[in-house]
Formats: sequence, structure tokens, C-alpha cells
Amino acid sequence: MRLVWRRISPADFNHELVWLAVSVAALIGGAVWLGLGSPGLHCPFLAVTGYPCLTCRATRCAIALLHGNFSLAWSWNPLALVALCGVALFDLYALIVLVTRSPRLRIIDWTRTDKNAVRIAVIAVILVNWAYLLAHRAQF
Repeated sequence: MRLVWRRISPADFNHELVWLAVSVAALIGGAVWLGLGSPGLHCPFLAVTGYPCLTCRATRCAIALLHGNFSLAWSWNPLALVALCGVALFDLYALIVLVTRSPRLRIIDWTRTDKNAVRIAVIAVILVNWAYLLAHRAQF
């Protein structure tokens, strides 16, 4: 697996443009939803089982993060905080390469072992985060 900077051709999928647009649309949609005083969303998994789902408290985490309260955001859902910070960094990168028309960062030469290692790591991180959410159920 290697990271390389390369120019994309018109036939290549423009990840930066698409995912920047998706994340900005999600941010605007969430802001409009909350700005209109719409009711908060409730987790159906939590309502049925009494246990938090893998993404429980992610909305509260996002709101705390947007208010600049990183410690509260971390306490709500650590994985959601890390993911939201990753999205913010990606959006900054995407904006820079789109505006400057710079080469794009791409991962090439993925082996089956590389892919499996990433899959196992992602599953492990999700399970550790879920264990955290289960251990802090009293806050729900």
C-alpha cells in the first residue's frame, strides 16, 4: 500500500468534490433542522433494547463539537468526535486541492493483507467505542 500524489483525469471519480459537497450538505441540513426547533431524533435500537447502538449520542457529540466543547463531545461519543474531526480535516484538504487544482492524494497498490488489516482495525475500534457507550449507559 502506498500513498501518492497524482493529478486526476476527467474519467476519475472526484472524491474530494463529492465528499466535500456531501459533508457541507449534511452540516447545512443539520443546522436547519436544529435551527427550526425540530424534535430531536431518538434511537430506535435504544428504545427497543435499552442498549445504545454504535452511533448513540453522535448528534450530541456533534453539537458539543460545534460549540467548541471537545471534552463534552468526547464524553458523548469518542469515535464520533474522531470521525467528525477527520471529516473536518478532509474537507479542508478537499477545499485546498479543489481551489488550487493540485494533485490528489491516492492510496494505490492495496494488497489483500492491507485491506484485511484495515478491516480488522476498523471493526476493533468500533467495538471498543461500543464498549465505552455500554459502560456509560447511565448517561442516556
